[in-house]
Amino acid sequence: MAQTIGASGATHLIKSQLRGPFDHDDSQILEKVYITHLHDDKSCDTGSLYNIVTNVLTKNGRAAPVTGFQQPDFRTLKLISCQMIKTPGEEKYVHQTTMWILQQLKAYSWDAKAVITVAAFALEYGNLVYLKEINQSSVDQVANSLKQLNQVEIRSVSNEATKLVSVVLEALHHVIEWAKWSSNGYDTEDVPSLSRALQEIPFIVYWTIASLVACTANIVVASDYALSKFTEKLYSFDESLNRHLISSREEIAALDDYQRRWKRFYNPKDVVELLKLLVHRTGTPLPQLFDGTTKTKFDIDILRGNNVLLFISSLDKIEDEIQLLNSLYLRLESHPNDVVKTFRKGDFKILWVPIVREWDDVLNNKFTRLKNHNIKWYALEQSTTLADAGLIRERLNYRGKPIVTVFDSSGHILNEDAMDLIFQWGIDAFPFRKEDGDELVKKWKWFWDVTRKVNLGIQEVKGDRYIFIYGGGDSKWMNNFTFALDKLRKHETITGIDAIIEHYQLGKTDPKVVPRFWIEIESKKLKKHEGALDCEIQRIVKSLLCLKQDPQGWVILTKGYNVKVLGHGEPMYKTVEEFDKWQDKVLQKEGFDIAFKEYYDIKLKEFEALQPCSVVNVDDYNANVIATITCPNPTCGRVMEVTSVNYKCCHRDASA
Repeated sequence: MAQTIGASGATHLIKSQLRGPFDHDDSQILEKVYITHLHDDKSCDTGSLYNIVTNVLTKNGRAAPVTGFQQPDFRTLKLISCQMIKTPGEEKYVHQTTMWILQQLKAYSWDAKAVITVAAFALEYGNLVYLKEINQSSVDQVANSLKQLNQVEIRSVSNEATKLVSVVLEALHHVIEWAKWSSNGYDTEDVPSLSRALQEIPFIVYWTIASLVACTANIVVASDYALSKFTEKLYSFDESLNRHLISSREEIAALDDYQRRWKRFYNPKDVVELLKLLVHRTGTPLPQLFDGTTKTKFDIDILRGNNVLLFISSLDKIEDEIQLLNSLYLRLESHPNDVVKTFRKGDFKILWVPIVREWDDVLNNKFTRLKNHNIKWYALEQSTTLADAGLIRERLNYRGKPIVTVFDSSGHILNEDAMDLIFQWGIDAFPFRKEDGDELVKKWKWFWDVTRKVNLGIQEVKGDRYIFIYGGGDSKWMNNFTFALDKLRKHETITGIDAIIEHYQLGKTDPKVVPRFWIEIESKKLKKHEGALDCEIQRIVKSLLCLKQDPQGWVILTKGYNVKVLGHGEPMYKTVEEFDKWQDKVLQKEGFDIAFKEYYDIKLKEFEALQPCSVVNVDDYNANVIATITCPNPTCGRVMEVTSVNYKCCHRDASA
């Protein structure tokens, strides 16, 4: 037989199923709170209301006066206050009233929900505290009458209630602070702690309301709740919120500092200010520079007045870059007073900024080893992480691959990334602007056009490959040189540095290529001179035609498109054959080509010293005036020195 439950019984059953705040776990509370949070389009004078309730609850009569507020209206505040007052004295009703208040405030923002509830609580709490302080003997009969109406004599504010109110105000302050920062529209990627703080906000709001409901019940003598439980719960969530706010404050400060540096980047006072913008955050110590040559430290201001090659990299696989920059440093320092295109070589300094994802002992030790034993230039004495390097990543387009950004002394960028330029052309590219590289490409473009036109057989020219192009009329020399090159390519030093060497013998597969090649070279002599570049090309053409006269052979060595050596047969052969004598130099120089050129110059001088001077009598030319005559020696081609009535050439430059 079915059992029928009457209305009173149903009500009793529902009440028996109600649970208090401490009977819910966090996930249950979060779910219930979010159900009541629909949108936040209702207005609230949160700032003014916060200042008012702070004045009331702290009894701070010296606080700045607040003119008032418009929203919410008094009726809303009084309605919530009355609901708190009439809440029955059991914890399950605290939760029920809390949810009722959240439902009433469903259209308000999170901070508004909290501050409105605190304001509603302040109506009763402030009234009681204020009347408590009025002396019974006061002549103000209205005040005395109010005390009697509010039954102040039988009511009190306990220490627990006072402590709870203090924690509520602290939590409210943090919620207001969070809301202010959130309203500024910070990107969550820039200030991720604000998003983490939001996860605490619904709990803060719930426990603020629940705590004040319980506190109100106590001060109207409707119950005797253990307010310390509510205080501890609210305090625990507020502590977590505060930690996120501290992180948010640091992130916002870093972001504001970053935006300040971002705006200054393209208009720095000089290169030192620009470097500080890149690597120094406000509030942190100024970084120092480590000098890899003297092993001493300097302030970054030592770079003032200089142009800077800013080397930016991780610590992984940068041996080639370090070797390259060490050699470049030596080339700059060995001729500091040389001026090229108005730039003085001694005014260029190299600075390394190493960047890693996270520094640890292993990376710190590696950096210490590199700066103490490997580099000769400046290194930043500061552990820079990817997170710190936002300006470097965004303004200099650093993406993990080593780059060299060139700045002039005023802090303006001469080249965003000169790394490939320096690898390709070395010191020849000084002062390392993009246009300097373009000029070098134009300087040799005609030569590579010739090699393609006569179909020399070169499939592809790559910047990291060394190419030997050679020819001549002595087959024995040709065979010896080819054999020496093959041996060189397989040498353990060459394979150990991953150097790729290719060689092409002119006319090996098609003898017709030889005359076509030289006809194309000689045709460049007929071109009209239109500037310094054309004059430089004419000098190169004359050098090539001089090589052609060598009875043994000739050799052209290139690194990518950069022609490094135009060499005579015998000294070039000796340079290749005697590689074991100079192989160590390859590791010390910018690369194989630089070490090769230095040793070739030595062998060339030795070769020239063994040849007697050539003398030509003017009468042999049937001339009646002193004329300019080039040396008839096929390995020389220099302008002969006039001695009395003879022309003489000793096959070397005057400085030799």
